Amino acid sequence: MEDLKSSVTTNESSRRQFMIWATGILAAVCGVVVGIPLVGSFIGPRKASSDHWIRVADLKDLPAGRPVGLTATDMEADAYLQESVVRRLWVIKHSDNVVTAFSPTCPHLGCQVNWNAASGHFECPCHGSVYSPDGKVLGGPAPRPLDTLATRIDQGSLSINWQRFRSGIARKIPV
Repeated sequence: MEDLKSSVTTNESSRRQFMIWATGILAAVCGVVVGIPLVGSFIGPRKASSDHWIRVADLKDLPAGRPVGLTATDMEADAYLQESVVRRLWVIKHSDNVVTAFSPTCPHLGCQVNWNAASGHFECPCHGSVYSPDGKVLGGPAPRPLDTLATRIDQGSLSINWQRFRSGIARKIPV
């Protein structure tokens, strides 16, 4: 009878030890699964690559010497979410291999600038900043010229390196 009691106690003890170990391992796995995103939120978002090229147009379709408003579809990633966004920009074709692309965002407070064909200037509808066709400030509260975007021409196709810049400051600083 004594052997039976000691055998039952040993079996219960080994089962209890197994359950303790299994619970500990399960808790550790849950902690790691929850902890990795938590640590990532403390570290902050990873800086996106500054080499983000978007194809916007065929160069042959752009008229020479005057601004053209273009849109391009892009993918934007925020953590695990990806969404399709439409990017607006202004492009001036100077020749078959020289193009200037401007961000449509006013450097003053982030409004969207438009081309006024009658005056021959870019204009901010919100605060009255006025820019020449080469992006220089002609009037208004804008602290700097229109922000240019890097361009690349490959086999007659125009691509831009999309970036956003801080508004309201005199220096062109990417966000």
